[in-house]
Amino acid sequence: MSSRRWTGTAGAGAIVAALLALGAAQLAHGTRRSSDRDQRGGAAVTLTGASARIARGRQATIPSGDWTTFDYDAQRSGDGPADTGITAANLHRLETRTVSLPGTVDSSAVELHGLTVDGRTRDVAFMTTSYGITFALDVGTGQLLWKYVPAGTSSLVGSPQITAATPVIDPDGEFVYTTSPNGFVHKLQVTGGRLIWSTQVLYNAVRQKLPSSLNISGDSLIVVTDGYDGDTPPYQGHVVLVNLASGRISAVFNALCSNRHELIDPSNCVASDAGIWGRSGSVVEPDGEILVATGNAPFNGSTEWGDSVLELSPTLSLLHNWTPTYQQELNVNDLDLGSTEPALLPAIGNLRLAVQGGKAAVLDLLDLDRLDGTTGPAGPRTGGQLQQVRAPGDTDVFTAPAVWSDGGRVYVFVATNNGTAAFSLTAPHRLSVVWQDATPGTSPVVAGGLLYVYDPVGGTLEVRNPVTGSQLANLAAAPGHWNSPIVVGGRIILPVGDDNDHLSTGRLFIYHLPGR
Repeated sequence: MSSRRWTGTAGAGAIVAALLALGAAQLAHGTRRSSDRDQRGGAAVTLTGASARIARGRQATIPSGDWTTFDYDAQRSGDGPADTGITAANLHRLETRTVSLPGTVDSSAVELHGLTVDGRTRDVAFMTTSYGITFALDVGTGQLLWKYVPAGTSSLVGSPQITAATPVIDPDGEFVYTTSPNGFVHKLQVTGGRLIWSTQVLYNAVRQKLPSSLNISGDSLIVVTDGYDGDTPPYQGHVVLVNLASGRISAVFNALCSNRHELIDPSNCVASDAGIWGRSGSVVEPDGEILVATGNAPFNGSTEWGDSVLELSPTLSLLHNWTPTYQQELNVNDLDLGSTEPALLPAIGNLRLAVQGGKAAVLDLLDLDRLDGTTGPAGPRTGGQLQQVRAPGDTDVFTAPAVWSDGGRVYVFVATNNGTAAFSLTAPHRLSVVWQDATPGTSPVVAGGLLYVYDPVGGTLEVRNPVTGSQLANLAAAPGHWNSPIVVGGRIILPVGDDNDHLSTGRLFIYHLPGR
């Protein structure tokens, strides 16, 4: 069961304890030319502290930048800009701007700096609500610049048919790609929200869902799919490549009935489930290969790939797999491996490593060149991990880890509903705990040398020293679910709320340095 409501699974740790013997660089964009926007909107903005009195001018000492995809890059490192203008020394100067949104954003924002819209140069964030409304927001003022409402989605408002995908901006900074709960992906112009194309990527959007962040590799948009809460069959997880220019589907990989290479009617496959629903959606390796992890489903090492890490070629041919030896127990006990996606570690010589979590409350260290312990092709072999360690709080991992290098040392930050921890790669094949505590968190990010972790239970944003774990600031927000922050240009941008509440309103918190 790929349940997305984030609650601890008390039995997960006990079950696996019994089984246990065992960065793309930031894109540089110049100032964009203006174009007519399609719609004008207003947003309710609340300013606190000195924000109501200060001018909106840019401070030359604060670097600008872009954050174009979930977790900052196609590798999903969670390692953002080296300089955001926000430091341990000026955290106390942050002011808060709250903005009312046209829906719940149960994901994260993306941002471009220096866009020229309506004759003004602005830093603009883009977000998609649970019912598929995509909008552009001037983050310096909270003004809603435009919004796009996909055709056929208005009737879904208030229903459980939702999306929770973070949009992605293409490399030239001219277009943003988004999802809607009726099974379509859309290409929109960043300066006006004009629709370029829409493509249907789900055969049955009532059974199947677009749950996870979009990604880009080369000239393709990468889309992944899942089912809805309760795992009502039939549905199948699949990966779809959509050409950025034309909107045409160029390749499909089905995690079940994988011998078929087109979108399939869920009822026409002999097996169900294997949803791909981790927050990262997909992870693009530096050489263009694509990693995904699947949820509960049958596994036969031939056409059925439940509870497996899959490495796909840039054209979606299946290359390798890692499948735990206890895959059947995961499937039977609703312990989806694919509640999170692989986290890439920096290469050590020729050694390419990744960390995989899951609802079984463990982290597995994998060799990407020998996923199953051999260099052979994908197949029925199970096991082959290099190491297995307990997850923070001994509970399910529903989040995307962040990977950060400092002083020659590699850190992996993982948050769960029961704790946050930092691990370090202390030897080529070993992860060791550096620090941990019981503070819950969603997907952490590192930016400007600081660690940011949103606590969706307590409704606060923690800023930490990533090396020691010490708390530097605790910023008031509101409860949420999958939401995670981005940090760029002297601002922290954090949407809040839970898509499972099925609301048509939402809130955004912007913590900013004076003048931002």
